[in-house]
Amino acid sequence: MRRLSLSLLFALACLTAHAQDNKPSKPSNLQPLPEAPPPPTIKSDPSLEPEVTIVQKKGSKIEEYRVHGKLYGMKVTPAVGPAYYLLDERGDGQFVRYDSIDKGLQVPHWVIMTF
Repeated sequence: MRRLSLSLLFALACLTAHAQDNKPSKPSNLQPLPEAPPPPTIKSDPSLEPEVTIVQKKGSKIEEYRVHGKLYGMKVTPAVGPAYYLLDERGDGQFVRYDSIDKGLQVPHWVIMTF
Protein backbone atom coordinates (compact mmCIF):
# COMPACT_ATOMS: atom_id res chain seq x y z
CA MET A 1 0.00 0.00 0.00
CA ARG A 2 2.83 2.33 0.89
CA ARG A 3 4.60 1.52 -2.34
CA LEU A 4 1.45 2.42 -4.31
CA SER A 5 1.20 5.77 -2.50
CA LEU A 6 4.84 6.60 -3.23
CA SER A 7 4.48 5.71 -6.91
CA LEU A 8 1.34 7.86 -7.24
CA LEU A 9 3.11 10.76 -5.55
CA PHE A 10 6.09 10.39 -7.89
CA ALA A 11 3.80 10.25 -10.97
CA LEU A 12 2.00 13.36 -9.81
CA ALA A 13 5.32 15.22 -9.34
CA CYS A 14 6.47 14.18 -12.83
CA LEU A 15 3.21 15.36 -14.41
CA THR A 16 3.47 18.71 -12.65
CA ALA A 17 7.05 19.23 -13.83
CA HIS A 18 6.09 18.19 -17.38
CA ALA A 19 3.14 20.61 -17.42
CA GLN A 20 5.37 23.50 -16.28
CA ASP A 21 7.92 22.77 -19.02
CA ASN A 22 5.26 22.82 -21.79
CA LYS A 23 3.77 26.26 -21.08
CA PRO A 24 3.08 28.11 -24.33
CA SER A 25 5.19 31.19 -24.87
CA LYS A 26 3.59 34.54 -25.62
CA PRO A 27 3.69 35.57 -29.26
CA SER A 28 5.67 38.74 -29.84
CA ASN A 29 3.27 40.26 -32.37
CA LEU A 30 0.42 40.99 -29.91
CA GLN A 31 -1.08 44.47 -30.05
CA PRO A 32 -3.69 46.07 -27.79
CA LEU A 33 -7.26 46.11 -29.06
CA PRO A 34 -8.62 49.40 -30.42
CA GLU A 35 -10.94 51.45 -28.22
CA ALA A 36 -14.57 50.26 -28.40
CA PRO A 37 -17.05 52.64 -30.06
CA PRO A 38 -19.67 54.25 -27.80
CA PRO A 39 -23.07 52.50 -27.62
CA PRO A 40 -25.80 53.84 -29.91
CA THR A 41 -28.26 56.28 -28.42
CA ILE A 42 -31.84 55.09 -28.22
CA LYS A 43 -34.44 57.69 -29.06
CA SER A 44 -37.86 56.95 -27.64
CA ASP A 45 -40.88 57.99 -29.63
CA PRO A 46 -43.08 60.13 -27.35
CA SER A 47 -46.15 59.20 -29.41
CA LEU A 48 -45.75 55.58 -28.26
CA GLU A 49 -45.97 56.50 -24.59
CA PRO A 50 -49.42 55.60 -23.20
CA GLU A 51 -51.81 58.38 -22.28
CA VAL A 52 -53.42 57.64 -18.92
CA THR A 53 -56.79 59.14 -17.98
CA ILE A 54 -58.13 58.61 -14.47
CA VAL A 55 -61.90 58.81 -13.97
CA GLN A 56 -63.45 58.57 -10.48
CA LYS A 57 -67.14 57.76 -10.08
CA LYS A 58 -68.97 56.95 -6.83
CA GLY A 59 -65.88 55.69 -4.99
CA SER A 60 -64.57 53.60 -7.89
CA LYS A 61 -61.61 54.52 -10.05
CA ILE A 62 -61.08 53.74 -13.77
CA GLU A 63 -57.66 54.20 -15.34
CA GLU A 64 -57.87 54.32 -19.15
CA TYR A 65 -54.77 53.62 -21.26
CA ARG A 66 -54.55 54.98 -24.82
CA VAL A 67 -51.91 55.09 -27.56
CA HIS A 68 -52.51 57.53 -30.45
CA GLY A 69 -55.96 58.20 -28.94
CA LYS A 70 -57.04 54.53 -29.20
CA LEU A 71 -58.23 52.91 -25.96
CA TYR A 72 -56.49 49.56 -25.44
CA GLY A 73 -56.85 48.87 -21.72
CA MET A 74 -58.54 49.85 -18.49
CA LYS A 75 -57.85 49.15 -14.85
CA VAL A 76 -61.04 49.24 -12.80
CA THR A 77 -60.76 49.64 -9.03
CA PRO A 78 -64.29 49.34 -7.60
CA ALA A 79 -65.28 50.86 -4.26
CA VAL A 80 -65.72 47.34 -2.89
CA GLY A 81 -63.73 44.35 -4.11
CA PRO A 82 -60.44 43.75 -5.89
CA ALA A 83 -59.27 45.61 -8.97
CA TYR A 84 -59.59 44.02 -12.42
CA TYR A 85 -58.40 44.80 -15.93
CA LEU A 86 -60.20 45.13 -19.26
CA LEU A 87 -57.88 44.63 -22.24
CA ASP A 88 -58.52 44.93 -25.98
CA GLU A 89 -56.18 42.14 -27.14
CA ARG A 90 -57.04 42.16 -30.85
CA GLY A 91 -57.67 45.88 -31.33
CA ASP A 92 -61.29 45.35 -32.41
CA GLY A 93 -62.92 47.12 -29.46
CA GLN A 94 -63.93 43.90 -27.67
CA PHE A 95 -62.54 43.98 -24.12
CA VAL A 96 -61.66 40.86 -22.14
CA ARG A 97 -61.71 40.91 -18.34
CA TYR A 98 -58.67 39.76 -16.36
CA ASP A 99 -58.37 39.64 -12.59
CA SER A 100 -54.61 40.05 -13.00
CA ILE A 101 -52.42 40.91 -15.96
CA ASP A 102 -49.85 38.38 -14.76
CA LYS A 103 -49.92 35.58 -17.37
CA GLY A 104 -48.13 33.11 -15.08
CA LEU A 105 -49.56 30.05 -13.34
CA GLN A 106 -53.04 30.72 -12.04
CA VAL A 107 -54.01 28.37 -9.23
CA PRO A 108 -57.76 28.14 -8.61
CA HIS A 109 -58.99 28.90 -5.09
CA TRP A 110 -62.31 27.84 -3.61
CA VAL A 111 -63.78 28.62 -0.23
CA ILE A 112 -64.72 25.27 1.25
CA MET A 113 -65.74 26.30 4.73
CA THR A 114 -65.85 29.53 6.71
CA PHE A 115 -66.11 29.97 10.47
